[in-house]
Amino acid sequence: MAARFLLHEVSDLCLAKPALRSLSVTNTVADALSALKRLDESYLSVWSCHHSSLKAESSPQEGGKAEDCRCIGRVCMLDIICFLCKPENLSSPATALQSPISVLIPNNLELVRHLEPNASFLEAIDHMLEGVQNLVIRIENRISARKKLSSLDSTLHNNNLGYCWVTQEDVIRNLLNSIGLFSPIAGNPINSLGVIDTNNLLAVYYDDPASSALDLIAESLVDQSSVAIVDTEGKLIGEISPFTLNSCDEGVSAAIATLSAGDLMAYIDCGGPPDELVQLVKERLEEQNLGAAVELLGEESSGLTSWSSFSSSTSSDEEFNSMKSGKHVGYSARLVRRAEAIVCYPWSSLVAVIVQAIAHRVSYVWVVEEDGTLTGVVTFAGILKVFREHLNSLS
Repeated sequence: MAARFLLHEVSDLCLAKPALRSLSVTNTVADALSALKRLDESYLSVWSCHHSSLKAESSPQEGGKAEDCRCIGRVCMLDIICFLCKPENLSSPATALQSPISVLIPNNLELVRHLEPNASFLEAIDHMLEGVQNLVIRIENRISARKKLSSLDSTLHNNNLGYCWVTQEDVIRNLLNSIGLFSPIAGNPINSLGVIDTNNLLAVYYDDPASSALDLIAESLVDQSSVAIVDTEGKLIGEISPFTLNSCDEGVSAAIATLSAGDLMAYIDCGGPPDELVQLVKERLEEQNLGAAVELLGEESSGLTSWSSFSSSTSSDEEFNSMKSGKHVGYSARLVRRAEAIVCYPWSSLVAVIVQAIAHRVSYVWVVEEDGTLTGVVTFAGILKVFREHLNSLS
């Protein structure tokens, strides 16, 4: 049953998905920043051709041969934040923003890959286990080839074709919808499945400079995980989440460069940064001769976009409690409001962990002991590996 299910076509995951909005490799970092804010997108695709949805009056085929169109990467706000955090860019952010968009795309990683619509779920999982995060799938053209694109339209490529992409979350959601086909592993505790990653924990101490976590933040974006903040005893206090940072604006780069990890948690917390932290960032920028970076904070000095769309119910937390030693143990815990960490326990079931991650729109869940000590992390990639190994055992 499970094996037949995964032979379904990956195009099934594209139903009702909008076509990608795209940038051209010829665009700048400033273009990407403007588009991310204007279009309210978490990620934008970057294409090898010269037309993009930024060019409102261009025809879909202008600027290059249609057959040359390939999606070569993706960009998000966190890519721009990490780029601006570099000292040379903080000293002259206006100049840095004029850099080509290619500086945001890693040369040694293939995070985006084209896949045919008739490919199976199994093929999609195999690509993701190789490190691919976004599969670019051709979809039915939803825009007339004769209609000129507006700045809010999706871009057409390769003879007026539209594309969407499939993510790890899409595949995991689909697996959850048919989780009964994967008995008994779905109900097994995660510490019996080898899904807890204890070797690649990204963590900093509460009082460490946030700048010391910059490389870890960039790594967590690639790994689809997060950076834990722990105390001196190894207990989880909170996190610096790529999801949270990706919902901020470019002003957060100044906070990362000047604050401690703990203060950064407060800076990116719900409702916007406290006035005293904003003032502290400005003072430290001046002390470090980075006064030009003050402009990144904007007139209102707000590092966050609205959080209203990201609020989530805790009802699912209550529905997935674990039993241990005859008592109920809450399956998840919220540790620090928006810099919170979503956690589970070694004895939590795989399906409970999947539900918790999807409910909170994250691709990982921290694993802690009863006293809050951080022991590992479960990621979507690790979960896909477990399902893939289960399928191998059936063949």
